[in-house]
Amino acid sequence: MPWDFALILLFLATGVPFLGRHRIRQLMRMPETTKAERLALYRSTVAFQGVAAAVVFWRLHAHRVPLPALGLAIANPPIVLTTSLLLSGLVLANQLVSLRRLGREPTERQALVQELALKIFPRDPSERLAFFGVVLTVSVCEEFIFRGFAQHVLEDVSGGVALVGILGSAALFAVAHLYQGRRGLIATFVVGVLFAAVRTWTGSLLAPVAAHFAADLTAGFLAPSRCARAQASVNGNKVPHA
Repeated sequence: MPWDFALILLFLATGVPFLGRHRIRQLMRMPETTKAERLALYRSTVAFQGVAAAVVFWRLHAHRVPLPALGLAIANPPIVLTTSLLLSGLVLANQLVSLRRLGREPTERQALVQELALKIFPRDPSERLAFFGVVLTVSVCEEFIFRGFAQHVLEDVSGGVALVGILGSAALFAVAHLYQGRRGLIATFVVGVLFAAVRTWTGSLLAPVAAHFAADLTAGFLAPSRCARAQASVNGNKVPHA
């Protein structure tokens, strides 16, 4: 494995989770976030994701890794498009169920998730427009980094064993979301395995990108109103339905 590929993998396994946990701790220490602070968070996320993806692409190009090996090709458009629709629908349905549960369960963990969601997710049309750009950037960049770069490198190092690439990239993806706790870690690993398996089967990143986009956008647009109603219910207040 080239030294720069190894360094990138090391950063994904250690640096990304550390930065994620640090940012979440900062947010949780804040009583609330203002519109300006949320927009600044969106800008920094887009910048970080863009720079990370650009560095990865630069090193891949330096080693002349072909684009199809990274899932950046569509060999069979009907299969890829059909799979993209099915995977997006499955992930979207699961996200809606999770959001409904989030708005109902008054557990301590749910209260923390609700608080974090209200600090991160958009609250008005201008924030939703900015958040749309964040979701588009994150879905494209993270899928390229984890299901494109990491999955290809790990599979190549193992001598072409697809399962190593699938499980290894899913593990790195899960660790990157370590700030979500143990349950979030497990759920993210399962999603990572599913996305990586689909990427292997179709040879394209399109389906994982589309499903990732659908999941994050749904959470960002629907979670705030549900979390606000749940918190108001606990406090004995009423809020209008969004």
